[in-house]
Amino acid sequence: MAKTKRNAPKNASSSDATTTVFDFEARFPDDAACLEELVGMLYPGGIYCPKCGKVTKHHRVKSRPAYACQFCGRHEYPMKGTIFEGSSTSLKLWFYGMYLMASTRCGISAKQLERETGVSYPTAHRMFKQIRSLLDQGDALLGGQVEMDEAWIGGQAKWKHVGKRGHDKAFSAKTPVFGMAQRGQNGAKGKVVAQVVEAASGPSIMPKIKTRVLPASTVFTDEGAVYDAVKGEGFEHQRVNHSQAVYVDGTAHVNTIEGFWSLLKSGIRGTYHSVSTTHLQSYLDEYAFRYNNRDHPDGMFNAFLGRVRKAQP
Repeated sequence: MAKTKRNAPKNASSSDATTTVFDFEARFPDDAACLEELVGMLYPGGIYCPKCGKVTKHHRVKSRPAYACQFCGRHEYPMKGTIFEGSSTSLKLWFYGMYLMASTRCGISAKQLERETGVSYPTAHRMFKQIRSLLDQGDALLGGQVEMDEAWIGGQAKWKHVGKRGHDKAFSAKTPVFGMAQRGQNGAKGKVVAQVVEAASGPSIMPKIKTRVLPASTVFTDEGAVYDAVKGEGFEHQRVNHSQAVYVDGTAHVNTIEGFWSLLKSGIRGTYHSVSTTHLQSYLDEYAFRYNNRDHPDGMFNAFLGRVRKAQP
């Protein structure tokens, strides 16, 4: 069975960390190198030709971003079905935009992406949204020791014309979010899940706990009434009473998830300044992805790039 042959990018391999702009330029000098990388990612076993009914050797078509089957000549378009489909923007600029977003600890704004890449703001904003759409949190389950906490994201009520959300007037203008952090174990780093919720209440939060946390896990929370039903769902439940200034009681604490909230809020304030409720979940996805891939063996850029997929027909 013939397979597509790929030439390794000059001066770099697909597993390189690509930590500097010089590394990026060496690895991706032009659109052709980016397309080759994309082919290697999307067709690891070679390109299947539906006309021939098998994986065949394909050659690059010079006049367009396509590969032709050596037997029947059918064209395969690697960018079709990906976030790059239908875009007139250079593929290298797409890769560079992804590199810029991955290279900073808290991300960059669409305006900064516009300045760095030289594209128009509408184009930068579209690239920004499309790249971020790759960073969904999936449906992985958490287990072992899991911390839980709720937080509120948003500005002061006087700047908003919205109704009450959450359980307290102080948070009436903010959007409630719920997070879970699995503590690291056996040398592995912990993971987080963060989601927008209708309200910081048991009916809104408990379904998410039952969906994402494995049975028999140990759950750590504060004294909030929203967690009263946790023990009845088969979890071991330990609490810390923050209202009594108790923040650590043996192994019971929620410092891990609170640390994630701190990173999230600092990033939003420093980079984006404000986030609408409509798009808040995508920001949560990005920050959770960064947190969960903070020790990715190939670096954050490759973690971003590795999420590029073709949409299912």
